Amino acid sequence: MAGRAAVPEVIWARPERTGRGPKPAYSRANIAAAAVRLADAEGLDAVSMRRVAAELGCGTMSLYNYVSRKEDLYELMMDAVSGEHELWEPSGDWRSDMRRVAHQTRALMHRHPWLPRLMSPVYGFSPNVLRYLEHCLACLDPFDAPYGTKMELIAMLNGVVTTYVANELATAERTRSLPWSQEQEAAARIAYLGRRLASGAYPRLAASFAEDAGPIDLEAVFTRMLERVLDGFA
Repeated sequence: MAGRAAVPEVIWARPERTGRGPKPAYSRANIAAAAVRLADAEGLDAVSMRRVAAELGCGTMSLYNYVSRKEDLYELMMDAVSGEHELWEPSGDWRSDMRRVAHQTRALMHRHPWLPRLMSPVYGFSPNVLRYLEHCLACLDPFDAPYGTKMELIAMLNGVVTTYVANELATAERTRSLPWSQEQEAAARIAYLGRRLASGAYPRLAASFAEDAGPIDLEAVFTRMLERVLDGFA
């Protein structure tokens, strides 16, 4: 006969330790820090209960006494890095503050390249994430809109930043795997594109590239992207 269905459980709803028994050898902070170190060094796929236990110097089964499943481990990691967000006194200029939030999130994702893969509402209610969301809403106090609209703004900004950074990281990873330099790769692709545009088969694309033939300023592109999202809500 099939066993009883598992009951959904949130790790933050459980006490870190009970009042009885010896003091635990590890804390959630210890475990999260070990998992984050592992992911930073080797990528998210390297994070397993066995590897984290080894990083801590304990047995895998011992780790299950603290974290019952890998999803809880991911949630601890998300909370740990969310604690790196700087929470400042809102300036009163909601656009300026949300720009600052977006730039900080981008920097955080570059420090922890595995982070875009875990960006999900599933991990959106840990203590540090809640503090971050409350801070964002405080920054949006001068923005005259319902809280639902403000939450949509925060979610859209996070989504756009996550997608942008994921593309940056993927491009950088691909470049590292090439047997030649990034400049050589770019030159070969530009030469090919030039030949195709010169064929006359793509007049609009040719006009587009002729209009702005200089190198792409990725920082300027990121800034314009943020402004267009904020413009949409303003």
